[in-house]
Amino acid sequence: MSERATPVTPRTEADASEAETERERITDSEAAASSEPSSKTSTSTKPVTTGAESVVRALETAGAEYVFGVQGGAIMPVYDALYDSEIRHVTMAHEQGASHAADAYGIVSGDPGVCFATSGPGATNLVTGIADADMDSDPMIALTGQVPTGMVGNDAFQETDTTGVTKPITKANTFSSDPDRVGDDVGEAFALAGAGRPGPTLVDLPKDVTLGETSNEPGQPRTPDTYEVQEHADPETVRLAARRIEQSAKPVMLLGGGVIKGNATEAVRAFAIEHEIPVVTTMPGLGVFPEDHELAMEMAGMHGTGYANMAITHCDTLIGVGTRFDDRLTGGIKHFAPDAEVIHVDIDPAEISKNIHAEYPLVGDAETVIEQLTDEVTDSPQATKWRAQCQQWKSDYSMAYRTPEDEPVQPPFVVEALDEATSDRAIVTTGVGQHQMWACQYWTFTEPRTWVSSHGLGTMGYGLPAAIGARLAAEDDQEVVCFEGDGSFLMTIQELAVAVRENMDITVVVLNNEYIGMVRQWQDAFFEGRHTASEYNWCPEFDTLAEAFGAKGFRIDDYDEVADTVEAALAYDGPSVIDAHVDPRANVYPMVPSGGDNGRFALSEGQL
Repeated sequence: MSERATPVTPRTEADASEAETERERITDSEAAASSEPSSKTSTSTKPVTTGAESVVRALETAGAEYVFGVQGGAIMPVYDALYDSEIRHVTMAHEQGASHAADAYGIVSGDPGVCFATSGPGATNLVTGIADADMDSDPMIALTGQVPTGMVGNDAFQETDTTGVTKPITKANTFSSDPDRVGDDVGEAFALAGAGRPGPTLVDLPKDVTLGETSNEPGQPRTPDTYEVQEHADPETVRLAARRIEQSAKPVMLLGGGVIKGNATEAVRAFAIEHEIPVVTTMPGLGVFPEDHELAMEMAGMHGTGYANMAITHCDTLIGVGTRFDDRLTGGIKHFAPDAEVIHVDIDPAEISKNIHAEYPLVGDAETVIEQLTDEVTDSPQATKWRAQCQQWKSDYSMAYRTPEDEPVQPPFVVEALDEATSDRAIVTTGVGQHQMWACQYWTFTEPRTWVSSHGLGTMGYGLPAAIGARLAAEDDQEVVCFEGDGSFLMTIQELAVAVRENMDITVVVLNNEYIGMVRQWQDAFFEGRHTASEYNWCPEFDTLAEAFGAKGFRIDDYDEVADTVEAALAYDGPSVIDAHVDPRANVYPMVPSGGDNGRFALSEGQL
């Protein structure tokens, strides 16, 4: 990969001018697609007269730049108010795509992504994306149309109890019933989405409320007075944790996605490097620590590196920051870091000792707490032998693989080819399946907010709509590469029409093995090779289909085609799709069976 560039950071109002080029680039195509004039007047120059205008004003006041959505009857007043706004609307092919695009926008930008949908099926189509954002603590706000308040509960056309359906999967959830209040409801939801532990929020908007008259100007987004976030950890617990770190002989830092969301990347990097502590990441934490650094042990868990899992299994002090210790990371809890005392830093007190007991619970903002530890730790742990052992594990459990020329292309070879051809700031999105794991394992992540995937929910089809949201949140010089599987890509392929319409420069790589590969791998390992409903040799030719959508299609069948095809696809100014036909028998290893011991990972099917 090329020389490292400036790390990606969340954009602020001061960065708005840097986004102008991207906004101008999509203006013409978006205006043509929506039949809207290319020049708009901000609603902020006109007084608010309706609830819908108040909703849009609240979004403008919050600094929203993009909205992803699909029109419909109950949300139509809000769309009408959006007509005169400078907020750019991106019409998606499906509401699920809108929610994933908004989710990815929030991951890359650090600001809540926004999605719109109408009532009934529009709202329920958002549910997968909302649940995805909830599992991964991603900042997102969903605004849904609803039937008029007088018809609620009467089984009206396209009526669904949206707040009831989504309450378990949202951080905050509001049925807005007053035109004078609706704008502030939206502002509050926007503020809550990004505050503390981020997450999705939802405001349900009855049509009579958005059509209703009001002159109320919504204020700046703010969280409720009752909402409190603890930033500093208890000083005495910090002191005790610091003494434990100093006395440790085998320390490990385990960094999760909360480090990135808390903008604590630089703080944890400095702490690990100053005290020479080996670093392991969770899958959501990819990019938080440069994987080309000698202290990097890379990703742990079910398909983590052997050396990362060995480091956690044999450490005596585990410093977990911004991780919820989910089952894909820990395997069997009784086997996870069995000899370690655990220091757990998290902004959400509910996560402390929920899965893994913490001897040193440090509730607070990740950056703030790491700064507290930085001030308190005066002596680095004496861990020279431990670091040498970690390096030995890297050698013993190398991620190298064979590439016989007389056999089909190995999927990691394609991933590494894209990695080599792009910058360290390139953004990677994925669907879910084997291709996701190969992307985790064989892409060298060095910067935060460059890895965008579905972790907790494991949503197939996430990759393409996420690439659309990521493209709009990214800087102009950042490449966006989407890895998909054939089964996963087929679930949201309609969003390719959106990428073509908006002339988005994204490169989709389909690792096509004609299976739902992870299911097939498990069927071979645990179900005696009975491939029930996992064979996907009926899929279309994705390169040909890409051309039908108006994208540029490419195909890979042999190793000698990889380099030139990758170069051509990346050079194409617009959406391109590489249909990479890879070894259908290739499996993802290392692998720890569900509930297994991470220290006893399998390197082949025979070891399971």
